[in-house]
Amino acid sequence: MEDPEGGAKPQFDGASAAGRKDGKKSRRRKGKRGGQSRNAAHPASHEPSGGAGQPARPMEDAAGNPARKRKRRRRGGHGAVQDGSPLPQAMEQTAAAGNAVRSDSDSAPSRRNRRKHRGKRGLQGRPLTPAKPSGAQQQESRAEETVLRAELRETLNGASANRRGRQDSHSHSGHQGDRQAAEHVWPEELYAALDLGTNNCRLLIAQPTRPGQFRVVDAFSRIVRLGEGLAASGRLSDEAMERAIEALRICASKLRNRQIRRMRLIATEACRQAVNGEEFLSRVVAETGLALEIIDRETEARLAVSGCSSLVGRETRSVVLFDIGGGSSEIAVIRIGDNRFSRLANHITHWTSLPVGVVTLSERHGGHDVTPEAFEGMVREVEGMLGSFDCPEIEVAQTGDFHLIGTSGTVTTLAGVHLDLPRYDRRKVDGIWLSDDEVSAMQAKLLSWDFASRAANPCIGPDRADLVLAGCAILEAIRRRWPSPRMRVADRGLREGLLTDMMADDGVWRRNRNRRGQRVRS
Repeated sequence: MEDPEGGAKPQFDGASAAGRKDGKKSRRRKGKRGGQSRNAAHPASHEPSGGAGQPARPMEDAAGNPARKRKRRRRGGHGAVQDGSPLPQAMEQTAAAGNAVRSDSDSAPSRRNRRKHRGKRGLQGRPLTPAKPSGAQQQESRAEETVLRAELRETLNGASANRRGRQDSHSHSGHQGDRQAAEHVWPEELYAALDLGTNNCRLLIAQPTRPGQFRVVDAFSRIVRLGEGLAASGRLSDEAMERAIEALRICASKLRNRQIRRMRLIATEACRQAVNGEEFLSRVVAETGLALEIIDRETEARLAVSGCSSLVGRETRSVVLFDIGGGSSEIAVIRIGDNRFSRLANHITHWTSLPVGVVTLSERHGGHDVTPEAFEGMVREVEGMLGSFDCPEIEVAQTGDFHLIGTSGTVTTLAGVHLDLPRYDRRKVDGIWLSDDEVSAMQAKLLSWDFASRAANPCIGPDRADLVLAGCAILEAIRRRWPSPRMRVADRGLREGLLTDMMADDGVWRRNRNRRGQRVRS
């Protein structure tokens, strides 16, 4: 090939293994030329004569002498020959032919190694050293790191919960409904109990946990005074029924928002006594969709015992449990031998239901302004009712064998006043022990207060201010019949008894659990 100016032009073979030792520089020049493939730019007539896999021989000039190889060096970022003359364009295209044959030293591992460290070096080929951050930047970085860690923990917890939910969905494929994300509760494990009493409307939704125990998922309680005026007229008033239905609508909404496995809804003394009790329950079904059943007094007493079974210690041999309600008061005598049943209600030997409660007693004797004489009159009335209760005396062999358990708003109010709570707290009241002297002191204290003082107390309030002393009169009659050095307070009752019985009947505590959230039915 001749030079365009008339002279013989030497031919360059590029980066052949025979004529070049610095193949790396050749690859750098390839990158400088825009990454164009030398193999694609090289014409077929310039194929090296060595053949595939053979090193190419230098081209000869017109005289037959081998062409002298010229070294290239980078000068200002442009390729140039050693003597400083520019490289013609045709010569530059011909120089690309040398890339068809690679040297053995230019292996794949070396290329990967260069790519690996390419981003770690600066303009001068040295590793980049980050600047040392200032104090404010360090604090900001630490704050961002704390936020990122918190978000990572939430993400991991959510992923773990989702995995548990998928496992539970697989193990309970026969049941419908997914895990509720906020509470991690399975629908088939939810139980509901509703108690419509003479004074209160209460709802409890719970999930069984350890044997004999459950976790409350949702609860509702409202004073409706369904039995207001019942003792005088024998009927439920329209105002009282409206208050009760309004509370039951809220309960129905809570039940509809959850998938309940089993529920039981009961009504007690007010609906038992009222001549229009059945008519009222039919209206409840029509307006709320809730079907309530009226239970008898014996069932009510057994449910009260079942609800308080966890508060009876193993060392106890005898217990008198009482539930002071709005229209009636249930009393159960419990004797526990050497062998204790799983259900405490099976140890009931005698029980009675007094047709008197805080609402009926306060209406007969007045609950707004209660004098010591009026209080003693209420106590004697209840004592006369207890006189007809045929029950043998309880023998106490040693201290700790016998005590009282009270489950009602009366005893929980006494406990709250005794603890001087700024607001009522069930966690501090449920299960507390009160000595006989402490109960007497609290009753005397309440009797010394007027109506305004009782209503101002955060543990009583205006809704109970006219009822609390009637409840104390019933409690005093029970204490005189069964003297005890101590009394245990239970902020629980029929709802807890309903839940305990339903869960025990279904055998939820007998199921073997191999993992949390997974169950195997026995």
